[in-house]
Amino acid sequence: MNIVDVIRSLAGFAWLAAIGLGVLAVTRVSRNQGAKGIGSTVVIVVVLAIVLTTLGAGLVYVESSERGVVRTIRSGGVRPDALGPGLNWIIPIVETPVMYSISNQTYTMSAVSGEGQIAGDDSIRARTKDGQEVIIDASVIYQIDPDKVVQLHIIWQNRFEDEFVRPEARGIIRDAISQYGVEEVVSTKR
Repeated sequence: MNIVDVIRSLAGFAWLAAIGLGVLAVTRVSRNQGAKGIGSTVVIVVVLAIVLTTLGAGLVYVESSERGVVRTIRSGGVRPDALGPGLNWIIPIVETPVMYSISNQTYTMSAVSGEGQIAGDDSIRARTKDGQEVIIDASVIYQIDPDKVVQLHIIWQNRFEDEFVRPEARGIIRDAISQYGVEEVVSTKR
């Protein structure tokens, strides 16, 4: 649990307290009992809840293995720099963070249903140097460059795995397989 979650939880408790105090004040007034001081307490708690809600909506905590791209309604659509690790401030409602993992990730293409990222047969069919067709199961380990995460978001958004990593990996594997004969692929050059 990070500080942003704590602030948002405190804001929720402050709103519950404000509602509870408001109900108490209305109940006491309806029974002709003294509600002296409750009204000002409700106002103070509501102001506190508003401040905590605004603070919680504007703070973004970025893990050390992530970078955040800030989408905005201002010109350009995104901030030019990614959010780094730690606490960051965004303008609530106007800006929205999108997190990208910069740690090593694995993309698997397999013939076994349910084993890879795509359901069904996602193995790679490639031709060897001598024209034989081989079927390859492959896993590609990749990592997003933290300095280029904003460019990645602008060009690919959340489609980069399916529309960039997968096709590039498949093409590179096919090119590599075409350099060897079928005996080399299944034995020495594997």
